[in-house]
Amino acid sequence: MQNIIEKTYKRLAIQVSLSGLSFAVFDGITDKIVLLKDIPFTSFQRSSKIEDLFAVVFHDHPELRNRYDEIKIIHCNGLCTFVPSALFDKDFIGSYLQYNTKVFETDYFTYDSIPNYEMENVYIPYVNMNNFFIDQYGTFDYQHAHTLLVQKLLDYSKNTADRKMFVHVNNGHFEIIVIENRKLQFYNSFDYKTPEDFIYYILFTAEQLHLNPELFSIDLLGNINEEDPLYSMVYSYVRNVNFLSTAMITNGRTEMENRHHFILVHA
Repeated sequence: MQNIIEKTYKRLAIQVSLSGLSFAVFDGITDKIVLLKDIPFTSFQRSSKIEDLFAVVFHDHPELRNRYDEIKIIHCNGLCTFVPSALFDKDFIGSYLQYNTKVFETDYFTYDSIPNYEMENVYIPYVNMNNFFIDQYGTFDYQHAHTLLVQKLLDYSKNTADRKMFVHVNNGHFEIIVIENRKLQFYNSFDYKTPEDFIYYILFTAEQLHLNPELFSIDLLGNINEEDPLYSMVYSYVRNVNFLSTAMITNGRTEMENRHHFILVHA
């Protein structure tokens, strides 16, 4: 009797930041997510070296130590900027970030290309985190979180020409993306501590872009729900507030999970 070996293909995506990490294990054949976990760091833990925190996570979650056919690390920070491909010169890559963030001569710069939308995302990855993962896995691909975020929101907007604002919420920071006619009109990342901070940046951005809160719409995604004070605040000032629909994603996860982990599930 001939032995039949079932083919498997597993891939791992890990989204990393200074406030924690999340990871997803994909069945590479069906593209279903077989495991999805979110591991936030407490304010006390954040005083430790990030490599030590990652080592604890790897010890506590043996699934991270399994063998995978494909591994991607997704860096989530505000140290990035989008540049039109026509204006991009990789020989001067360090110059693009100096206008919106503090850079140092020792910083390592890289970029992600988004050819479908003729853009490059220039960013500073967490080199110490990459070094940790080199020790764990040897080789892997890495990308910036906001490359995936902007690219997928542009894809989601292909059937509408109207100007729309998307707000992607994380713990302690959020991103505003404005898209019109499948083109990126605005992108920025903001730190916040209170709901008042949150709505201030949204309304300030709307004012700068001449968006009327009575007319334009906001799609919310990321770490936010209807019980969140952030939602209550923005709903008080903007007439058309919705949660981004992820019904078209067929990865076996709930719509809420896909909205919360929007970047990770598209890795």
